Amino acid sequence: MKRYFKETQEMIGNNHIVKKLFQLSGLLLLAGCAAKGDYPGVEYAPQMYHSVPYEQLSQVQDEEAGRWLTSLDEGPAEFYNSNPLNPSGMTMRMPVEGTVKRNANGYLPYRIPKDSFALAGRVMKNPLDSTASVISDGKALFLRYCRHCHGDTGQGDGPVGKVYKGVTPYNSRAVKDAPAGHIFHVITYGKGRMYSHASQVSVEDRWKIVRYVQTLQRQ
Repeated sequence: MKRYFKETQEMIGNNHIVKKLFQLSGLLLLAGCAAKGDYPGVEYAPQMYHSVPYEQLSQVQDEEAGRWLTSLDEGPAEFYNSNPLNPSGMTMRMPVEGTVKRNANGYLPYRIPKDSFALAGRVMKNPLDSTASVISDGKALFLRYCRHCHGDTGQGDGPVGKVYKGVTPYNSRAVKDAPAGHIFHVITYGKGRMYSHASQVSVEDRWKIVRYVQTLQRQ
C-alpha cells in the first residue's frame, strides 16, 4: 500500500512538472510573437487591419506593393492594382459621360447643425422648380403631415393648433420672409414645440412642402 501511494505521489509530481513546462513554453511562444523595434511581431491576418493607402486616380505600378502583408510566393503582391487596360492611367474608371453627380439635386449630404437656421436659409436652395405639379404635390403632403397643427392655410389653426396655442401663422411678420432653406431646416430638425419630420418625410417631399408653404406665406 505504501508503495502504491508513493508511486501515485511521484506521478502527480511529474504531471505538475509537465504542466509547468507547458505553461513556460506558452509564455516563451507569446514573447517571441511580440513586436520589438522594427519587428512588427507575428500578426494573424494583418491585411485585415493594416490598410495600404493609394490614390484612386493613379495606379500602383510596384508589383511588390503590400508584399509584407501577403504570403504569396509568386505573381504580383496582393495590393498591386495596376490596370493596364485603363487608358487614363487610373485605378478607377472614368464616370460614364452624362453621369449625374450624387449631390446634383442638393439632397445629400445634409450636415448643417440643428440650430443653424440662419445658415440653412442662406446656403440651402430648393432644387425643385415652382411648377404647378410640385406645388400640387406639396399641398397634398402639407395636408397629410402639417395641417393638424398649421391648419389648411397655414394660420396655425389646425385641430392640434387650436388646443396647443402658439403656432405661428406663415404670413406673420416673423415667418413670411423665411427663405426656403430655413423652412426645409425646420421640417428636417423641428423648432420649438415642433418635432423633426425627417423620418416621416423624404428629402424630395420636404422640398415640395417648402414650395407650397411659400405660397401660404404670401397670403
